[in-house]
Amino acid sequence: MWLAYATGVLERAGFNVKLVDAPADGKDLQSVLDVVKDFRPGLVVLDTSTPSIHNDVQVTEAIKEVSRDVVAILVGPHVSALPTETLTMSTRIDAVARGEYDFTILDCARRLSEGGSLAGIEGLTYRQNGETIHNPARPFIEDLDALPFVSRVYKQHLNVGQYFYAHGRYPIVVTVAGRGCPFQCTYCVYPQTFVGRKYRARGIDNVIDELQFVREAFPHVKEVMFEDDTLTVNRNRVRDLCARIVERRLNIEWSANSRPDLDYETLRMMKEAGCRLLCVGMESGDQTILDRIKKKMTVEKIRQFVADARKAKVLVHGCFMFGNPGETEQTIRTTIELAKDLPLDTAQFFPLMVYPGTESYDWMRGNGYLRSEDFRQWLTPEGLHNCMIDLPGLSAERLVEWCDRARRAFYLRPRYILAKLIQGLGSVQDAKKLMRSSRSFFRHLFLGTYKLGER
Repeated sequence: MWLAYATGVLERAGFNVKLVDAPADGKDLQSVLDVVKDFRPGLVVLDTSTPSIHNDVQVTEAIKEVSRDVVAILVGPHVSALPTETLTMSTRIDAVARGEYDFTILDCARRLSEGGSLAGIEGLTYRQNGETIHNPARPFIEDLDALPFVSRVYKQHLNVGQYFYAHGRYPIVVTVAGRGCPFQCTYCVYPQTFVGRKYRARGIDNVIDELQFVREAFPHVKEVMFEDDTLTVNRNRVRDLCARIVERRLNIEWSANSRPDLDYETLRMMKEAGCRLLCVGMESGDQTILDRIKKKMTVEKIRQFVADARKAKVLVHGCFMFGNPGETEQTIRTTIELAKDLPLDTAQFFPLMVYPGTESYDWMRGNGYLRSEDFRQWLTPEGLHNCMIDLPGLSAERLVEWCDRARRAFYLRPRYILAKLIQGLGSVQDAKKLMRSSRSFFRHLFLGTYKLGER
């Protein structure tokens, strides 16, 4: 999505751009290099992540081997948090774009097309004569309506059928109605490293127009996912958005990320406007842990929210984490019991993934709880996330074991299985999805989801 936004900005400015999602397209490295040889770009922008950073750098080096004059810029939360460290990984990396990079990349493209240097471009860290230069930070984009519809870029460059959310209806299109999040949760990487801790909203008419475009351009799409960190920051705005969706008779289903603090009336209006499901970070059933991670949430509010959502007929996908400060086996049990007690549609249980640039990462590192700072170890041999924290009395292996136990405890309840069967009877699409997911999901439930890499 982020690369697609930058692609749209560049294309609107008149640049010829090719957006390649190698994993989605099933492209290996040689296939990507063939694209580079054929397209002959002057600028290559590579998305990165913490667990994949070494691979991302290797891809950068390979691209520079086949196109020596190309300028390679790395983007994403990881390099935004560690720009200097990233540049030291390889002399083939020309620069890092820190934070929101839509217009940073546009400025780079313009400058390079004119034969200029990267000097002074806001948001850029680059190497010059062996010295690392940090240009001033780029202010966050306040007028998000100045960005093109990301769905238009999908239409031109990507196949939306290659993307899915486990809790979403397929096929799905992802966009945002705003960027940033004002809450202070210690573990959340994007607000702390990439989009900031202020919610910046698109105009409601702008969002509605994109939903209309999605309906017309992707008639086969079953759902739109608003991937804002927290769509529901401003309840009045959410209500206005819902009222406009109803007014325009868009008849489109959508889902979104939310905190567990909405009132019934807002949830009712969201349902009327087509909201099918909310993905909600509940994190823990222990109040002390919620306070320590600065969630600004209570267990009582979580319970009330889920009850109101059920009354409004909005489904809830609950997200829970094990391994935050203060976690014990007893607090994990408390969280599992809360998850089982809530009328959730689905739930996920993961060990805490700490990322550079977050308070959680600094806390784990400062207390000696981080298993390794070699990011190669952050992936299992199968390419899955590796749990990298060892808390007192709770090793990484133990945390993973508890996550597997939690999934079994949640999903293998007779009451839950009966509820899903009844749900499938009410919708052919839900029945098909239930059958497809059950075949693989229950196999993983019994085998265990994670296999930790070598210590």
